[in-house]
Amino acid sequence: MEQNLSQYKIFYEVAKAGNISKAAKELYISQPAISKSISKLEDSLGVSLFTRNSRGVQLTSEGELLFHHTESAFEALSHGENELKRIKDFNIGHLRIGVSNTLCKYILLPYLKGFIEKYPHVKITIESQSTTHTIAMLEQQHIDLGLIAEPSSRKPLIFVPVMNIQDIFVSTKPYLDNLYLREGRNTDIFQTGNILLLDRNNMTRKYIDEYLSEHQIVPGQVLEVNTMDILIEFAKIGLGIGCVIREFVQEELDKKTLVTIPMKWPIKKRTIGFAYNPGGTSRALEDFLSFCDSFPIS
Repeated sequence: MEQNLSQYKIFYEVAKAGNISKAAKELYISQPAISKSISKLEDSLGVSLFTRNSRGVQLTSEGELLFHHTESAFEALSHGENELKRIKDFNIGHLRIGVSNTLCKYILLPYLKGFIEKYPHVKITIESQSTTHTIAMLEQQHIDLGLIAEPSSRKPLIFVPVMNIQDIFVSTKPYLDNLYLREGRNTDIFQTGNILLLDRNNMTRKYIDEYLSEHQIVPGQVLEVNTMDILIEFAKIGLGIGCVIREFVQEELDKKTLVTIPMKWPIKKRTIGFAYNPGGTSRALEDFLSFCDSFPIS
């Protein structure tokens, strides 16, 4: 294969130059070596690639066809070499990040905005997926970085804390007032209310299910959705009592669009952070982690 590639390179340069002596100077090899290589290529293909004339060489119809394909191939190789050079010269890299839709919107985007402004040449790919999938891809080194809730077992990952989050139950005040009017002030709202939760594949849902089970809270009616944004919107229009993350609805709480449901047993805070596999670090990842370490997220 190496010999064939060399022969194709010689053929390509001779075809471009239209002259063996010019191609010899371009390739820094002798004219006899070029002639011998062309002959070997013609013998292996079983066709004549050039006709000779007083001014040099001219492609045959078969040679024209082969030149068309070799031209595309060597242009692609040249493009690849140029891209590698740009990566080296301008510190271009590729950063692959796994993150859920919710954490991407509320936590990752501010980091990305600042990082891209500082490192505009770094290519970034976002894998929008569940935390479970992100952890699996990190372990297999299919992505560089994940933004996740701190896992119970970090191995083999390194976890860098970013912020704490608080899960809470909320609803609109009119929904809560109507529920109390209908069922009485002493009603168990988890039995008589419509409880809005993320679907069971979500890590937040699993965390809340553990909390509910620990305190023997059994929701009577559950409406499941697959994103936090939808859950928040459903709570805001009065469809029920939603389990949301306080930091993501702070504006609604301040405006009293939503009110917090007091819980007998507080839900423990969770830690969100960046996780990565130490066996697959890159310059782009190191730059991103260094940037995040000095970036104050609001």
